[in-house]
Amino acid sequence: MAYEGILLGMGNPLLDISSVVDEEFLQRYDIKLNNAILAEDKHLPMYDEMASKYNVEYIAGGATQNSIRVCQWMLQIPGATSYMGCIGKDKFGEEMKKNSKLAGVNVHYREDETAPTGTCAVCVVGGERSLIANLSAANCYKSEHLKRPENWALVEKAKYFYIAGFFLTVSPESILLVAEHAAANNKVFMMNLSAPFICEFFKDQQEKALPYMDYVFGNETEARTFSRVHGWETDNVEEIAIKISQWPKASGTHKRITVITQGADPVVVAEDGKVKSFPVILLPKEKLVDTNGAGDAFVGGFLSQLVQEKPIEECVRAGCYASHVIIQRSGCTYPEKPDFS
Repeated sequence: MAYEGILLGMGNPLLDISSVVDEEFLQRYDIKLNNAILAEDKHLPMYDEMASKYNVEYIAGGATQNSIRVCQWMLQIPGATSYMGCIGKDKFGEEMKKNSKLAGVNVHYREDETAPTGTCAVCVVGGERSLIANLSAANCYKSEHLKRPENWALVEKAKYFYIAGFFLTVSPESILLVAEHAAANNKVFMMNLSAPFICEFFKDQQEKALPYMDYVFGNETEARTFSRVHGWETDNVEEIAIKISQWPKASGTHKRITVITQGADPVVVAEDGKVKSFPVILLPKEKLVDTNGAGDAFVGGFLSQLVQEKPIEECVRAGCYASHVIIQRSGCTYPEKPDFS
C-alpha cells in the first residue's frame, strides 16, 4: 500500500510556551486546570511573565499538528502525513518549519505577512495542564490557500483527513471543502470536539461539519458539554458517545464511530449503537511529567493504525501507547523511535 500523503491534517500551528507554574498564577489569570481557552486581553501579559519568571520550554504545538506529528512518528514512513495551517514570517515560524520537516511531516504553511506565529501558554500544576492560546497568525488561514493547486493536490492524494475542532474558529469554509471532498470520494473524515468552548460557542459551525465526520474524538468533559448544549440531559459518557455516533450522516459509505478518552479511565468507543471500553496503561503518579498533548497523542497513535486499516482494538492500543509515552515527557515530544509492536 502506498502511504505517501495518506493522512492530511489542518489546524492551528502554535508554539507552546510551557512551564510549571503555581496556583497563585492560575488564580491571578483566572485559569482552570484541564481546560483550553482562547486568550483574552487579560491573559496577554502572562506570556512575558512566564518567560521571565519561570523556566519555560518552547515546543512546536497546536492540537492537529501534534496528532499528525505523533502519527508520523509511529509510522516511521517519511512523508506519510501532510499538514496545513498558518504561521507568521518570524523566528517562531522558521522554528516550526524546521521542527515539522525533522518530524517527517510534509507541511504546506500559509505564511502571513503581518501577524506573528501563534503561541499557546501551557501552564502545568501537579502534572495537569491548562492551555491559553493566542492564535495570531493561525487565525489568518484562508481557504484560498487550500484551493491553490499545489495544496489541493494534498487533499486529492490523502485518503484520511483529521482536523481538530479548534480550526472551526478559524476557517469553517476550509473544513467543509475538505469534508465534502471526503464524502464525495468515499474517504475518511475525522474531527475532535477539542474543548468545551468549541461545543458551546461554536455549536453552529460544529453542527455543519458533524454530518461529514466518520470519526469523532473527544474527552469526557467535552462529551458532557456537548450533551448539555444539545439538551440531552445525560452525563453518561457511554450514552453520549452512542448519541454522537447516531447523529445523521452526509454520506452512508462509513458508519460514524465515536472515541472518547477519560484520562486514566477506560477509552469509550461507540459504533452501531453499542459501546466497547478499553482500559488505558496506568502510570504511577511520580512518572507523570505533564498531560499536555496526551489527547493529541492518543489520536496520533490511533490514526497510525487506522491508515494501515488495522482493527479498532489496535487503533485504541496504539493511541494508549502514544499518550502513555507523551505524558512522561514535557509537551508533545517523543523519543527517536516508537517501541510499539
